Amino acid sequence: MVSRRDIASLVGLGTLAAAVAAANPITPALADDAAESTFARVRRTKKLRIAGIPGTEPYYHKDIATGAWTGFCVSMAQDLAKSLEAELEIAETTWGNAVLDLQSNKIDIMFGLSPTPSRALVVEFTRPILNNTFTIIARDGFEPKTWADLNKPEVRIAVDIGSTHDLFARRIMPNATLVALKTPDEAVLALQSGRADCCIQVVMLSLVSVKKNPKLGKVLVPMPLSQQPTCCGVRIDGDHRFLNFVDNWLEYSRALGAMHSWISDNLTLVGVKPEDVPSEVQF
Repeated sequence: MVSRRDIASLVGLGTLAAAVAAANPITPALADDAAESTFARVRRTKKLRIAGIPGTEPYYHKDIATGAWTGFCVSMAQDLAKSLEAELEIAETTWGNAVLDLQSNKIDIMFGLSPTPSRALVVEFTRPILNNTFTIIARDGFEPKTWADLNKPEVRIAVDIGSTHDLFARRIMPNATLVALKTPDEAVLALQSGRADCCIQVVMLSLVSVKKNPKLGKVLVPMPLSQQPTCCGVRIDGDHRFLNFVDNWLEYSRALGAMHSWISDNLTLVGVKPEDVPSEVQF
């Protein structure tokens, strides 16, 4: 305890402030708030914060006129929020900033992330939402049956730099000629302009790309079937209750058939019908 005489003897405003702070230490409640876990914060505030990425149908779609969000990630997030007895809040972001948003506690969970080793160093991942199948959009007349058919110098493959498409191509098809571009749109444009024979995309994206522009080519699933998990990312906070809750919710939703419905329904919203989905692909 600091006495009045001790405080009076201190010189300077900064020293006085330090003495007052010593006499009035931070309460345990405030200290707890500073280190509050995601699960505790959601239950206290009754808000579940996620991020959405415009123009990434069927994952996320933002209506320009109304600002309303749709997409299968949004459908899942709405159900998760309901299960947590919370309201859903959506902030706009990009794939590149999503992990930073989790780390900085701007959002509680990010739907649709691939659990790469570099990401796993800084955030935690749930069980998979789905296993996203690697496909190609092939130009007319180009119909490879296997990934080995693509692993040749004369085959030109368009990819977006740094993506899972890029990493997959470099690992599985090191002998192919990669047309590496900055964005997925540029990779698709390379195929459209004849600079590439095909473009690698996971099936969720390739189905939508071809539906938007049928002249691109057709979606093929080379063998053997190759997939990557698509998960939710959550902040590392030392309390695993939120991660465990989401994992349990995912398994429960899958058992009810809700996961398949959310994906199929939102594919339909962007024009992709069940018959458009290759028979090799399962959600």
